[in-house]
Amino acid sequence: MKPDSTLSMSPEVADAVATHAPVVALESTLLSHGLPPGRNLKVARRLERTVRDAGAVPATIAVLDGVARVGLTDAELERVCAPDSALDKLSLRDVGPAVARGSSGATTVASTAALANSCGIAVFATGGLGGVHHPLPGADTTWDVSADLGALARIPITVVCSGMKSILDIGATLEVLETQSVPVLGYRTDDFPAFYLRSSGHRVPHRVDDPAEAAAVVSAHRAFATSGVLLANPVPAEHELDRAVHDRLLAEGLELIRDRGVSGADVTPTLLEHFHTASGGASLDANEALVLSNAELAARIASELAR
Repeated sequence: MKPDSTLSMSPEVADAVATHAPVVALESTLLSHGLPPGRNLKVARRLERTVRDAGAVPATIAVLDGVARVGLTDAELERVCAPDSALDKLSLRDVGPAVARGSSGATTVASTAALANSCGIAVFATGGLGGVHHPLPGADTTWDVSADLGALARIPITVVCSGMKSILDIGATLEVLETQSVPVLGYRTDDFPAFYLRSSGHRVPHRVDDPAEAAAVVSAHRAFATSGVLLANPVPAEHELDRAVHDRLLAEGLELIRDRGVSGADVTPTLLEHFHTASGGASLDANEALVLSNAELAARIASELAR
């Protein structure tokens, strides 16, 4: 743990790190921005319980009152999930200003990965990864590339997710990961998943079929490189969205964005809200199922790495 007061591990997480016990980092943006109030707190508690049941210590991360907290109390989880929390969404570039100003915010994949790594946590479970966005209507190119990709290029952490949302340019995202020397593994699949869908139509470069094999790849990679590892775990089959329904919702959401002139960081939240409301909650069920599955798998991999 760092000697200053800007980064704080809970006693449980600090003890686990010190004794080299398995720990799994969990982000807070999913809770404060990705799920509706009420359901978010239930999912937060289920995520932590899932990690514990699979043999690891959960470390949910957020910045609260200027302190980056790695491992939250139940009261802090309630605060993150409160309807009136008004937490900022903090990518890695935003953490320094938030800490310096004593403000609060929920961490994204990039900032969670960085804070977890700074505490010695090597495995992180989330829902979906950010990526390269498609150009906006009327444009031929885009500069909208998620900071998640740059974080994976620099931070030696294993991220377990269900690919990325189909609103992104998945092919371009995989090319960026290749350029940054980030291994992309498919868990019991040869197809890269697209969050609500088990297949994006893109192949994964490498496949692993159990936590021990995944841990062996991670360990071998760490001997040669400092980049992270991406393990893509498809949404459980019984919770996958019907592809026709998914494609209709996506087309409607993109039209909504064009009509409203939505751009930048507001694109993804707007599309997700449309999916949640127009699907009658089916996308929320899928979101919850996949992140719980990822948390369990991450805990099993962390346990293998801790052997």
